[in-house]
Amino acid sequence: MRACENSKNIIFLDSHEIIIISCTKAIDLRKISAFKSSLKKMKSQHRGLTRIIKAFGYSVAGFKAAWKNEEAFRQEIIMFITLTPLAFWLGDNAIERVLLIGCLFLVLITELLNSAVEAVADGLSEEWHPMVKRAKDLGSAAVFVSLFLTAITWEIILLQ
Repeated sequence: MRACENSKNIIFLDSHEIIIISCTKAIDLRKISAFKSSLKKMKSQHRGLTRIIKAFGYSVAGFKAAWKNEEAFRQEIIMFITLTPLAFWLGDNAIERVLLIGCLFLVLITELLNSAVEAVADGLSEEWHPMVKRAKDLGSAAVFVSLFLTAITWEIILLQ
């Protein structure tokens, strides 16, 4: 691996891959190498039904990690479990039920993506960095928008 450094970025060149890391402080090259090697391990060599079974296992592991490490995810799961039966009872037709339940799924999806961004950001650097803060703030804003959409959707359907 070869590193080229300019004023704000370090560019790593390795065979056909280029990784650009924006930084203002020195970066531990061993941490970057470990990150790249874990990315290479994640590339699946499995095909067909084996790939689907492996993907399902990774999804279950992701749900377990979110439940174990993310309090917001646990709260949103409780909200989902509580409101889903209400959606079936309060929705007058299939479209309303799909909207009520669909926005609850959107909150969970957004929270999982936000948690993934935070985990990667925390894993790359233990030091505070404005780009890491921006990434975390954007993920949090996405969760807020999905919660706001959920509140508006429920309000509109229930008040009509």
